[in-house]
Amino acid sequence: MWTRSELKEKAKVSFKANYWLSVLAALIITLVCGASGGSSGRNASNSISAASKASNEGGIGGVIVLATLLGALAIGIVLIIIKIVVGNALLVGSQKLFIKNEVDFGDAKANNIGFVFKEGHWKNVAITMFLMDLFTALWTLLFVIPGIIKSYEYKMIPYLLAEDPEMSYQDAFAKSKEMMYGQKWNAFVLDLSFIGWHILSAFTLGILGIFYVMPYYYQTSAELYLTLKNN
Repeated sequence: MWTRSELKEKAKVSFKANYWLSVLAALIITLVCGASGGSSGRNASNSISAASKASNEGGIGGVIVLATLLGALAIGIVLIIIKIVVGNALLVGSQKLFIKNEVDFGDAKANNIGFVFKEGHWKNVAITMFLMDLFTALWTLLFVIPGIIKSYEYKMIPYLLAEDPEMSYQDAFAKSKEMMYGQKWNAFVLDLSFIGWHILSAFTLGILGIFYVMPYYYQTSAELYLTLKNN
């Protein structure tokens, strides 16, 4: 059985041994997740609804509002496409770096981040990660709580792909579900334990988050993956 304190202590040592690359990998993951389909999808949906209302208003004001909303919709769609085509592959590569930090103790390399493109596994990774985002979004559309539960059920998928990018999406979903069985609440509480750090980061306008909190958090998540894998 693992404990939060053990994982977090191991994470501190591991990411500090490869500090600057860990900061870079954490920044990539944060940016990719920030452009996720959930947020962009909601913005796109809201833009479509508002654009429809604006088009019915008529007049110059309505045209300007309609053009602005359609522009926001286009940006949202572009962000989703970028995430699918490039972002998810970089996210998986960044998780590989955090795994390597622990397995090879600070000997992870910058090329780990882009290994999906270099080794030609992009298609499988892109499809699997797209399905993960899609299923999470669909569950969230039903109710928020089922969406959260499913997001934790799928939590190990990026790490599984980081170690085996040729793993089929069926196996990735099944393996993640198996690893997270009975662990979703514990993983949720582990995430909650970082709330204090996120609050401190907000007071520094995100600077603390970039240079400490996020690499610390993502390394801890990688430690959780490795612990569940070994178990």
